[in-house]
Order: sequence, then structure tokens, then C-alpha cells
Amino acid sequence: MGQDAFMDPFGRKTHFLLYEICILAIGSCGAVTVTVPNKLILGIVGQPLLLPANYTTGTKDQNIQITWTFQSQSSGSMLLVTAINNTLTPDMEHGHRFFLSPPSASLLINPVEIRDDGEYTIKVTVSGVKVASASRQLTILVNVPVSKPVVRSDPAWGAVEYVDNATLTCTVNKGTKVIYQWLKDGKPLKPSSRHIFYSDNKMLFISPVLKDDLSNYTCVAKNPISTNESEPIAPKIYYGPYDLMVKSEPRFKVREGVFAAGKGEPVWFKCSANSNPPNVYSWFQKADNKTTPIQLGPVLNIKSEKVPEKADYMCCVYNNITGKRDETQFTFILSATVIKEELYRRSQADYIQARQVSEEQEPPLDDYGIYEFVAVPEAAEFQQVRPDKLSTVYDIIRVPDVRTTVYDVICHSPKTS
Repeated sequence: MGQDAFMDPFGRKTHFLLYEICILAIGSCGAVTVTVPNKLILGIVGQPLLLPANYTTGTKDQNIQITWTFQSQSSGSMLLVTAINNTLTPDMEHGHRFFLSPPSASLLINPVEIRDDGEYTIKVTVSGVKVASASRQLTILVNVPVSKPVVRSDPAWGAVEYVDNATLTCTVNKGTKVIYQWLKDGKPLKPSSRHIFYSDNKMLFISPVLKDDLSNYTCVAKNPISTNESEPIAPKIYYGPYDLMVKSEPRFKVREGVFAAGKGEPVWFKCSANSNPPNVYSWFQKADNKTTPIQLGPVLNIKSEKVPEKADYMCCVYNNITGKRDETQFTFILSATVIKEELYRRSQADYIQARQVSEEQEPPLDDYGIYEFVAVPEAAEFQQVRPDKLSTVYDIIRVPDVRTTVYDVICHSPKTS
């Protein structure tokens, strides 16, 4: 007896706790159960939205009441609609947008407004021998679809490499709970020491700009119900000049920085460099210790009959926005004789073989210049005639049965001072 009295307070507390649990989850202990498929539902402003809900009761002969209430931080708690035994009693203030069709417990909102964002509670009460009820809550997040973003670049006129900064700003006309992401050439752009994001990623700050920043940037704006991407934009960046070079026809090139042509041949040279805006090109001729301006523009045409045997030319490029310049120099040699027919008729293998034989078995010549090989000797007959025993190269050409390397001098390089 004493032991029962000692245990009784604990027994009463246990009974009372089970009773509270039964009230909170009456569907499992009593006569009614309420279920909702989803506790979070996304709504779109201007569109209808259905809040699905189901209930079950233990007996048939009973009264059933369905009630939907709404609570938000701005408006507090309010009754939306009530139905008793299939008879609907809409709220006078909200009944024009909230619809209930008993015996279904699902609530239709049409159309959804931004103020409908909040917590919704459905409560089902049944009365018969006893009164029992159950309720469930769900959350609605209401959003406006994101419109197409627009990106603006500042400064609009452009930015100078290594000098100026640039800012890209992304804006949308419509959309709620918008988050922003930047893409560079279609790939996500990560923050760095030069790429800084501001205002919840709405703004991309580049400091300082470099030539590598000359890319296509897009802004992706999205919220829980929509995603939209801007048109690509490439900020104006002024840079250069870079990669300055001079080129001409391959047949005129002797080696890097040296070109040669026969007298009377028209020769052209083109100067190019990577730059924005395009460079200003200037040509100069250096001869007899004098530097003479020739012309402006990227292409230089030379009339070889009017130039000295050897002259240095210089191409200068200048970017009038960045204030940077660069220059490159090359040498043009006017050859006395060019054997055009032999040049175009012989194969590359013949030239290689002739050059190898000459270097390995012939004594070096004192003359420095540009040579064209025009015949290849037979190895077994090479020792018949030594080139140093011949007075001129033309003696070889005049003797048909002489077998040795035959070459002609295209030009002699004048001695440089």
C-alpha cells in the first residue's frame, strides 16, 4: 500500500503525459487524422495554388468542421474559411480568393498574391459521442518570377589596362528573393584579388582591368521558382600593343629579321600588333647613319630599284589611348642576281643535299653572302675538280662534264660598319 502510494504520483504524471501526446497527435489516438503531402509549397504571384489536405474519421454519424487559418509576420493570424457538414462559411474579407469544396479539405487560392506568403493551418474537428480534432501546418513561399537581367558596364567609354577599374552591374525589373551569379565565357566566375562582388553579387568590380578580362560576361538571376540569364556583355578594355611582327612573302625571307630580293622586284612588308584601339603605324628607313621617315600605315611597299644594296627598316606602333608604343627592325638586302628558274624548279631535297655536300667536303669561301645551289654532284666524281682551282663559278657552268656543286651568288652582304 505504501509502495502504491509512493508510485502513484509518477503514475498520474505518466497518464497525463500520454493524454497530452494524444491531444497533439489525435489522429493516432482518437477519431480523426489529418495529413498534408507537402509541408512547403511554392506559389507564383498571379497563379492559382492548391493546398492539398486529407482527413479520416473513426465513425460516420458525426459532425465535421474544417477550418483554414493563416498567419504571417505582417498581418498576424486570421481566419480564411470554415465548412461545417459540407456547408461553406467563407470569411467576408478573404472569401473571394480562398475556396473550399467540402467534403474535400484542400484549399484553393486564386490568384496568389505576395501577401499570401506565410504559415497555413488546417484543423478538422469531429463531434459525436466525443469531440476530437487534429491539425497540420504547412508553409507557402510566394515569389514573383525573375525577369531577364540587364548588365551595365562602367565606365561606358572603356577602361585602360593596368590603369582603370571596371564595374558590371546586374539588374532585374521583376523578381523576389533574387540571388545573382556571374559567368565569364559561360563558366562561373569566382572572387579573387581583382574580382570583387558587392551588393549581394549584383555588382562585379574588376581592379585593375587586364587584357584577359576582355571576355563575355553574363549575369544569372534566380529565385525558388525561376531562373533567367542576361545577354553577354564584353567590357571595353584598351590594351597593347602586343606581339609586334613584320612579315612579307616567304620567298623574300632569308632568316629571322633579314629579307632579300632581286633588283626591280616589287616587295611589300606588313606590320601588325595586337592592340585596342588599332595602332598607328609609322615606317622609317635607316641607311648611311640616317633615319628617315617613310610613310604611315601597316603596309610598306618597296621599289627595289630605288633602294640601297642594304638598308635597315623600322616599324613603329603607337596606341593613342594606352600611350604605349613598340618598334621592330629588319634588314633588306638587294641581291645582284637571282636565279628564279632554278629557285622554283628544284626540290627542297636537292637544296638540302647540296648544302650538306658543300659544308662537309668543300673548303669554306671567304665571301659572305646569300647563295643559291643550282646543281648537286655525284659523290664518286666529286674529287674530279676542286672549286678552289676554278677562277669563277661560271667556269663550272661552261664545262658540261664537270661534276661538282654549282651555286651562284645571289648577293654579297656589304660589310657593316
